Amino acid sequence: MKDNFKLEMTTVWSFPKRGNWATHSGMYRGNWSPYVPRNLILKFTAEHDWILDQFMGSGTTLIEAKLLNRNIIGIDVNEKAYKITEKNLNFECKTSSHIHIRLCSAENIYFIKNNSIDCICTHPPYANIIKYSKDNRYDISLLSVEKYLLAMKNVAKESYRVLKSNHICAIMVGDIRKKGILIPLGFYVMNIFKQQGFILKDIIIKEQHNCKSTLKWVNIKHSFYLLAHEYIFIFEKK
Repeated sequence: MKDNFKLEMTTVWSFPKRGNWATHSGMYRGNWSPYVPRNLILKFTAEHDWILDQFMGSGTTLIEAKLLNRNIIGIDVNEKAYKITEKNLNFECKTSSHIHIRLCSAENIYFIKNNSIDCICTHPPYANIIKYSKDNRYDISLLSVEKYLLAMKNVAKESYRVLKSNHICAIMVGDIRKKGILIPLGFYVMNIFKQQGFILKDIIIKEQHNCKSTLKWVNIKHSFYLLAHEYIFIFEKK
């Protein structure tokens, strides 16, 4: 990590360079830039706090937790993600973090006690955009928008249950487009978490860079704009 890292101070974040320190890489499709969890972890947690990432993917949040001396539980339904994360966490670091990873659905994290997590920091997949498996019935990336939102209700319920009162749940979600129609998936998810009881503290706009489909889109005339942002919702449990 470069010494000139600074915490973000506004509600617009942009990281043209994705970040490649430690074992981070962009090889796993859809994973977020390590600058995002680094900012969130440093702002909302202290050393040895317990963090939860119930959509760990390739382990970006877990790597940052290890580097920053935080404890973390990482969950994913896909065995491929589990194995990649396990490999990515295999590096030397002068910290004493406790890290637990588990194959499990984010809709039912029964093994985590009520009010035991200090911070949730996660980036779920979007509805039927990047498919992380072929036939895993617990994989919400395979679902239609309607079924995805039903699943996210369970995720929000479990998130509220395990998070300590007056602590932060940060989740990054973006909108999607189907046949030219914009589906405000981010705001649907935001409302689901609010309905569960979370208080919305901030909405951060994160600019997307290096989208693989950009060249294809800019060469075609459309009546709508290329989606180039995602939302980071900062919720608090009251």
